[in-house]
Amino acid sequence: MRVIVALGGNAVLRRGQRPDADTQVANVRTAVRTLARLAAEHELVITHGNGPQVGLLAAQSAADPGLTRPYPFDALGAQTQGLLGYWIQQALQNALPGRQVLAMVTQTLVSAVDPAFEQPAKFVGQVYEREEAEKLAAERGWTVAQDGRQWRRVVPSPAPQRVVQTRLIRRMTGEGVIVVCAGGGGIPVVRDERGRLTGVEAVIDKDLTTSMLAEALDCDAFLSLTDVPRVMRGFGTPEQSEIGHTTPHELRALDFPAGSMGPKVEAVCRFVETTGDMAAIGKLDEAERILDGSAGTIVTPNGRWPLTSTL
Repeated sequence: MRVIVALGGNAVLRRGQRPDADTQVANVRTAVRTLARLAAEHELVITHGNGPQVGLLAAQSAADPGLTRPYPFDALGAQTQGLLGYWIQQALQNALPGRQVLAMVTQTLVSAVDPAFEQPAKFVGQVYEREEAEKLAAERGWTVAQDGRQWRRVVPSPAPQRVVQTRLIRRMTGEGVIVVCAGGGGIPVVRDERGRLTGVEAVIDKDLTTSMLAEALDCDAFLSLTDVPRVMRGFGTPEQSEIGHTTPHELRALDFPAGSMGPKVEAVCRFVETTGDMAAIGKLDEAERILDGSAGTIVTPNGRWPLTSTL
């Protein structure tokens, strides 16, 4: 199969960990053990989050007295794509001698009039206590919001329209290359009236970009891999329960947090509704079991996996 995997930010930096390079490299190597097994059996495309890393660079840039103004988010997105792509690429090459791995810095087209630019909602950077978050917001002109029990910076997150390098990714994948791309959802760009691309201040949801890219690449499966084993029905209530095999219709009837599980659910539902293929949300180290149907929340048109006829 052709499988696209969206790595959650926790695959590189877990909550509470210091964002040291050594820590992140070790986490990447752990993640790659699973990815290498998938790549041995399937054509593989990998995307990844960049929230903690882009938030760290944004904070450093904002506090740098040597700059006239902080680096814009499109530039920060490019930096983190290069950094994380390098770590993932190198780990995969070491795990799979002889396989070709390509880490691409990719751009994602968005609409300049997307209403998200007026409603920042995408979490980036590290977590803070409320008092510290509000202080930083006042000092640096940030917008902050509650993320679980703590607070984080939020930035605009417009809807992705197309990964600009889609044709090149398809070509490389067809030649057996493992492609790492669309990091952090891709560098957000818009086209001007002359068709030229320009970066914008935003961060795109990587799961929504991955869903769109999966359709464009004719992927057979889309896995959104995170640190939870399954999507929970009624999360945080006495009635909470795990969701195993399900359909887009059943998932859309439920409510999920907009800043965390909501975009993942929306992304997998879109892919299944559009293609009729399989998508899933689950733990990274259970990826192989997710593909065989014994782990994760698996979403298909008829709620079954492997797909079976309803006739």
